[in-house]
Amino acid sequence: MSDAEMTEQQGAGAAERLTAADRRKRLRERRNSASRNARRALGRAGAQRTLRERLALLEHAADVHDLDEPADLYGDGVVEALETRVAGLLGKEAAVFFPTGTMAQQVALRCWAGRTGNPTVALHALSHPEVHERNAFSQVSGLRPVRVTSGPRQPTADDVHGLDEPFGTLMLELPLRDAGFLLPSWEELTEVVEAARVRDAIVHFDGARLWESTVHFDRPLHEIADLADSVYVSFYKSLDGYGGAAVAGPAWLCEEMRAWRHRYGGTVFQQFPTALSALLGLERELPRLPGHVRHARVVAGALREGFAAAGVPWARVHPEVPHTNEFQLWLPYDADDVAEAAVRHAEETGTLLFGRPWDAPGPGLAVTEIEVREAGLTWTADDVRTAVAEFVERLKGSSSD
Repeated sequence: MSDAEMTEQQGAGAAERLTAADRRKRLRERRNSASRNARRALGRAGAQRTLRERLALLEHAADVHDLDEPADLYGDGVVEALETRVAGLLGKEAAVFFPTGTMAQQVALRCWAGRTGNPTVALHALSHPEVHERNAFSQVSGLRPVRVTSGPRQPTADDVHGLDEPFGTLMLELPLRDAGFLLPSWEELTEVVEAARVRDAIVHFDGARLWESTVHFDRPLHEIADLADSVYVSFYKSLDGYGGAAVAGPAWLCEEMRAWRHRYGGTVFQQFPTALSALLGLERELPRLPGHVRHARVVAGALREGFAAAGVPWARVHPEVPHTNEFQLWLPYDADDVAEAAVRHAEETGTLLFGRPWDAPGPGLAVTEIEVREAGLTWTADDVRTAVAEFVERLKGSSSD
């Protein structure tokens, strides 16, 4: 092949890749537009709303904090009020606010490593730091992750007992998002924690979505958190805050975390919009979550029934009975075809059944995440089955199979 021919072929390949990237970008834009314009949606996260709509959240800020007090400076004022509220909800001595969860967990775990003398953190291979944080534990904070298990399930006590090297901290992600928002049973969780204690390890909960777990465990938040030495929670995932996170634990740990937060650049000049939005989430969204979880189980059953009635070879809701208000849906179609059909269904009917992207875990497979929020509570099982039938009609029409 001549140099000219090779250059032409490479140029054609680059154009094809660019076209594919453009298609994905365009599909994402259409999905976001369909989400904003839909008359009905199972779940519409605050992050998908317009700036005007997001700013309107603070119109109710006076309901949760005295707006005539001085604005916060470097973590005092309303930020301290938020920390106190979180510590109380989780039954811990204190809590520390962080601008991001990535920073929060690195700081907490490096503090524990300093106390135990062991920087090794035992965690699941699908945990957020392993999959989504670009090796920050090791690259930034001098921690050494070891994987307790890589299976699409929660770690067990046997996994912890069987780990063939010492570790300073066991980190448990509750729920484990990338495995389907899975939670262990209460008995399993207490057994895993006890196994860590036998190994003389600290227990830290990655509880970004811990707020959603009370129905499954049939326990209040403070009783769940009591099993762990420290607990991380997020304010924007379940609670619709502008961002931010906190770690709750012993008072001495929180004092040390404040020093490291400063070193990491997390002691921000003013955080009142984020802190107020978090307080609003705790006041307004947190009490609603049990209802969202229970209705997610109704939606999951209706999805299974709808796909079976529509003649889809198989469709899997995972877990079969959702542990939280979020779960996975697997379909036996090309992910690009499914994504296109989902957006077209929303555009043409004004009904947003699937608001999140579709991934391709393998050839001819598509998986997405379903989240049931306040807007989804108006959906009956019949509504879900009807929407599934409309979606499948478009899917079969556009499928490349």
